[in-house]
Amino acid sequence: MHRTDLAGFLRWRGAAALAALLLAAPPHGGTSLGDVRVLARFDRAAGQAAESIAPEPGGGAVVGMIPARQVVRVTRHGAVKVLATMPLPPDGGGTTPVVGTPVVTGVARSADGTISFLYSAGKGGLTGVWQLRGSEGPRLIVPLPADTMPNALVIDGARFLVTDSAGGRIWQAPLRGGRATVWSADPALAPDGFFGANGMKVHDGAVWASNSDRGTIVRIPTTRDGGSGRAEVRARGLEGVDDFDFTGAGDELLAAINQSSKLVRVGADGAGEVLLDSSDGMQGTTAVVVRGNRAYITNGANIVGKDSNLLVADLRRG
Repeated sequence: MHRTDLAGFLRWRGAAALAALLLAAPPHGGTSLGDVRVLARFDRAAGQAAESIAPEPGGGAVVGMIPARQVVRVTRHGAVKVLATMPLPPDGGGTTPVVGTPVVTGVARSADGTISFLYSAGKGGLTGVWQLRGSEGPRLIVPLPADTMPNALVIDGARFLVTDSAGGRIWQAPLRGGRATVWSADPALAPDGFFGANGMKVHDGAVWASNSDRGTIVRIPTTRDGGSGRAEVRARGLEGVDDFDFTGAGDELLAAINQSSKLVRVGADGAGEVLLDSSDGMQGTTAVVVRGNRAYITNGANIVGKDSNLLVADLRRG
C-alpha cells in the first residue's frame, strides 16, 4: 500500500528495478493465468482503493479499502456490500505513520466466518486488529502502538501475524485477542525511506514477507517453539512489491507490484516474469491471493488510473 502523493517518486524508483527484472525474466514456463475478468469495480472517487483480499466460500471475497476506511464483501456475482466503515480519530488521523491518513489495510477470514482486519489511525486505542463477528459492529481485539503501520494480516494457527511497514517488524498476538509482541525485527524487514515489511504469507514452515522499499521477498523460518529464525532473501528486483501468494507449485509465487501496476510470477530460483501489466488493466496492483485454481487480484488505482477493482483469473500450472 503506497501513499498517492508520492506517485512520481515511486514510478522513478521502480523503473530501474522493473527493467532489471524484465531482463532477468526466464522463458515462459510454470504457472500462467487465463480468463482474467473483473469480478467487481469500486468507487475510487469515494476512497475505495482496494488493498487486501480474504476469499470466501462460494467464490466471493472480503476486501479492505484505503482510504475509505472500509471493509466490503463482494459476492460471487460481483455485488458489493460495505460491512464496516471505521471512524476518524478526533484529530482526523494526520498522525498516521507514513501515509498521513487513517487506512484499513489487511483482512483475514477465520474458518467460522469471523472477519478480522487492520486499522491504522496514528492513535492508540484505534490502531490494531479489529474484528467483525455476525451482526456485531467492529471491535478492537489486539491494540497496536500508535507509531505502527499495520499492513498485512495472517491467521497462523492460534495466532495473528501482522507486518508493520513503518517499524519493519512482524507482530504476533493470540487469535482470541490480547497483547501483541514483536515476533521478528530482522533487518531484512526494515524500510529504506518509506515502506518496509508489507505483504506476508505462511508457507512451508516459514513466514514469508515482502519489503517494498528493498524490492525483496524474504523467508523467515519458524523455530520449534514458534519463534523466528534469521531472514533469508529469496527474491530481488521487485521494488514496489506489495502483496504476494504462492501458486501451489513449491516456492513459486505471484507478486503484486503496486507502483508499476504489474503481476509478476517469481520462480523458486527468484527469477521473475511479468504475467499482467497495464495493458491488461492493472492499475496500482495491491494484492493477490490464490485459492485452488483461482487467483484473486486487487487494483487500488492509488498511483495511476481510476479503476479500483477485484479481478479473478484461472491458474494454469505448467
